[in-house]
Amino acid sequence: MVICPNLSVVAVAAQQAINSCEVVSLLIVKKHEAPESDFPRFHPSMTALSEYPRFTLGQELTAEQRAFFAKHGFLHFRPFASPEQVQAYLAATQQVQSDWLSNKVEKVNGVPIKYGKDVDGSPIVQRFAFASQHSPVLHELLQDPRFKALFPLLEIKDGRVGENERDGLVVNHYVNVEGSEFSQMGWHTDSLRDVFYGKRIRPMLNVGLHLDGTKATNGGLRVIPGTHRQGLGKMLFRKKYYKDVFYDPNEIAIETEPGDLTVHDGRMWHRVAQSPLIGPASRRRVMYVPIIGGKYQPKSDDSPTPFYLRFLHLVK
Repeated sequence: MVICPNLSVVAVAAQQAINSCEVVSLLIVKKHEAPESDFPRFHPSMTALSEYPRFTLGQELTAEQRAFFAKHGFLHFRPFASPEQVQAYLAATQQVQSDWLSNKVEKVNGVPIKYGKDVDGSPIVQRFAFASQHSPVLHELLQDPRFKALFPLLEIKDGRVGENERDGLVVNHYVNVEGSEFSQMGWHTDSLRDVFYGKRIRPMLNVGLHLDGTKATNGGLRVIPGTHRQGLGKMLFRKKYYKDVFYDPNEIAIETEPGDLTVHDGRMWHRVAQSPLIGPASRRRVMYVPIIGGKYQPKSDDSPTPFYLRFLHLVK
């Protein structure tokens, strides 16, 4: 676990970095960065996602799965949801979207809802938060006992699915068309939010259920294996948070089929690459929920908007 000797100073630095959409001087980056050799490299052919293992998620993880995660910081399970379940989840998100559009919902538990345009110009929700609180179908999904098999990856007691914490069940709807507000997401780590509030970085897993098939040539999730073991300086300064959207020679493209489940460590650098295609072929929908430990910190209607989410409009 990464520990910072002066968390308040780091929190200020992190806020300044996002405020300007820049990180501090490259000279400071070089001072804190560990050598690239510190991170395990995949064979170049694996960037096309043809060789790394896809696992099956059962009631508990295998030794091979735990060893792979410890080294590389991510896991890919296939299949997790059946085609029928995927269609049920898509229908559930459509229902939530319809309700929010009708009621002009702007925030849920303090988290802004991101709206945009679909391929036909109609309004859509492109980033949901706490979606399972508004759908019995999505709530039932999070009760799947297989999620408990992932808890040991936190390496702490009292792991849980964060249905009511952080941003809850997030649904991202990426589409590359004019008027879309969400076609890609730049490099980032999910643990930065802890630094913002001057807290020690908590163990966290980001678990994604992919509702569309996405080839490496059509954009999608990219991760840099091994960066979950980086130091705090590297986590803060390796990339320009969200502004840097470019290819990294160490990245791996995660190709998915509908119903796949991915898991990555919150400290890992990752991005969502924009599809080179335009229109319906560029569509990518994925649901993310955190698995976390430590003190239970649920959100409510009275929760303030977290500082880092005030820049959600910059993510396009």
